[in-house]
Amino acid sequence: MPELPEVEALVQDLRGRLVGRAISRVDLAAFSALKTFDPPLHALHGTLVEDVTRHGKFLDIDASGVHLVIHLARAGWIRWRDEVPALPARPNSKNPLAARVVVDDPDLDTQPGLDITEAGTRKGLAIYVVRDPQQVEGIARLGPDPLSDDFTIEVLRGILEAEGRKQIKGVMRMQSIIAGIGNAYSDEILHAARMSPFKPASSLEDDDLETLYAAIRGTLGDAVQRSSGLAASELKGEKKSNLAVHGRTGQACPVCGDVVREVSFADSSLQYCATCQTGGKPLADRRMSKLLK
Repeated sequence: MPELPEVEALVQDLRGRLVGRAISRVDLAAFSALKTFDPPLHALHGTLVEDVTRHGKFLDIDASGVHLVIHLARAGWIRWRDEVPALPARPNSKNPLAARVVVDDPDLDTQPGLDITEAGTRKGLAIYVVRDPQQVEGIARLGPDPLSDDFTIEVLRGILEAEGRKQIKGVMRMQSIIAGIGNAYSDEILHAARMSPFKPASSLEDDDLETLYAAIRGTLGDAVQRSSGLAASELKGEKKSNLAVHGRTGQACPVCGDVVREVSFADSSLQYCATCQTGGKPLADRRMSKLLK
């Protein structure tokens, strides 16, 4: 799932490609992906792209005051094409294409554009056309951005105290609490902080709080820096190659050499290093325990 660093890199890439160009048309290939009806999709036709920004994991293309907002969900992605087909995209259940944005370029004989795709059968990708990004419910209820200047250690302290005994892994993934952190980077942050994902949010002492704050800013900031300047096609590989524990079950922890372990849930899993994060004690994997009984 694209998280804050990947979406920020997509913003930088698309800003350089789109700003100053006109949108000639938007083809909708997956009708279920479009979540709004006013303004209509064709309100984007003929508009000039003024900026590309990010709200948490939401991508926002501002075109003459009409905003094309995209949430890539679990399996969505953006693919830039130097030349798109002349004929509009059509619905096709076997094609991962959800929508296509075609732009004008007077210096080219062909029309470039971007494909918005979603792999797999579990469709969660969402597209909104709005006058104000705050009209998107998911954006309106976002928590603070962890890389903004407003996200101070005192803000983090207040967040954790308010969440009480909730596990810190879950707290960091809640977009209404902190925007942009998902399953992968919460694993990476907690590994960098040498902290158990099951640790209660309100139990952190001052030293732990400072460590976690530094891990959040450092892990996300480093990922954004590594991704900066990369094309969309390179971002997935960059992310995967730099993860310490997430998605690396059974491999060696790059810090201590212990095996990376996993806890499975109904529709997700987390990865951690027992030596680095839990004093050498493996966490209970309830789903696997049930299967073994």
